[in-house]
This record gives sequence, structure tokens and C-alpha cells, in this order.
Amino acid sequence: QVQLVESGGGLVQAGGSLRLSCAASGRTFSTYGMGWFRQAPGKEREFVAATSWSGANTYYTDSVKGRFTISRDNAKNTVYLRMNSLKPEDTAVYYCAATTLVFPRENSVYDYWGQGTQVTVSS
Repeated sequence: QVQLVESGGGLVQAGGSLRLSCAASGRTFSTYGMGWFRQAPGKEREFVAATSWSGANTYYTDSVKGRFTISRDNAKNTVYLRMNSLKPEDTAVYYCAATTLVFPRENSVYDYWGQGTQVTVSS
């Protein structure tokens, strides 16, 4: 069982930056692939980024490539999402998720989800 708690969301102007954090409970964090997803009002949840167990492999949806960076610190049981050059269309609730897959992607099955953190980008 893994519990995930996101933090770091907020209101930022377009072009600004935020860093989201996702703290995980349990001593087996390093054996979970981790992903970030987001859901905007009236839209379906969409994949944003994923990282492998070690953090050596990362994967992004096209719309955030070059702007967002996913990373993890297994010693701190935490995964991060650094978001630069934010756009109004990045406004959404951001969720982190955990999977037992070593190299997760957008269509992987994620077993555990956090409660989400709101990111609002003003124009």
C-alpha cells in the first residue's frame, strides 16, 4: 500500500514556474514507477510525465516536452515535477500516481493516486 500526497500547486502568471512535490509513504517507494497526470475543468484526465524506478528513464507528453521535468529522490520518497514557461492551458489539478511497472508510460496501469494539487496559470 502506498499513500501519495501532492503539494506545491498555486497561482502563477504565464511564463512562470512551479515545482510540484509528491511525498509517498512506505519503504518500497524505489520499486514504483511514478507518473504525473492532470485534469482541467470539463476535460478528461491526461498523462503528463513518468519516471522509472531509478529515475534514469523519463517520458513526457508532447505538450510539456522542454518545459516540464520529472525527477525523484528515492531517499526522500518523493517525486517532483518542475514546470517552467507555464501557459494558461497548463491550468489543472495535478495528480501523482504510482505503478509497479519499471518503465511506466501514459497507458500504464497506475495502482495508487494522490488527492491532487491545483495549478492555475493566469494570462
